[in-house]
Amino acid sequence: MFTMRIDQDIELQLFQLHHSERLFQLVDENRFYLRKWLPWVDAMNSAFQYHSIIPIWLKQFADNNGFNAGIVYKGELVGSIGLHNIDWHNRQTSIGYYLAESAQGHGIMTRTVQGVLNYIFYELGLNRAEIRCGEKNKKSRSIPERLGFAMEGKIREGEQLYGRFHDLIVYGMLAADWKET
Repeated sequence: MFTMRIDQDIELQLFQLHHSERLFQLVDENRFYLRKWLPWVDAMNSAFQYHSIIPIWLKQFADNNGFNAGIVYKGELVGSIGLHNIDWHNRQTSIGYYLAESAQGHGIMTRTVQGVLNYIFYELGLNRAEIRCGEKNKKSRSIPERLGFAMEGKIREGEQLYGRFHDLIVYGMLAADWKET
């Protein structure tokens, strides 16, 4: 099983079927908070749904095409991070993440993305990582901004959330600009 130690408090664990119940519980407990920015939240109504999704994620990892992992903070699942479809020809990927509302304010996501960037650039040898955030999602946008990503533009009405469109801000980081910390 793939795991990645970020620091003494944070570890990433590749999602496995045994995570289904806890993963659903995390989403369910944070449903109102997460649905503001994630279009799939309302569709998740049972842990059993992850029994069809997690094998897809495991195949993605086995195919060397990214991963979906749980963010475990001090032994507790508090969020998720993933690399979405690695473009090996252009040596780039995008990062997606979410964190439980109760886990906010501890630097968990900043440290996690920092560790994932080290993996992207130093382990995988990719050249570019991208993060897209809702324009008004200040907490999510603060992560790439804090880590020195370049704001590259806006995708107008780039995502539909429960019947309305919203703009996405695109952030990019190049391997040449990343400095391991």
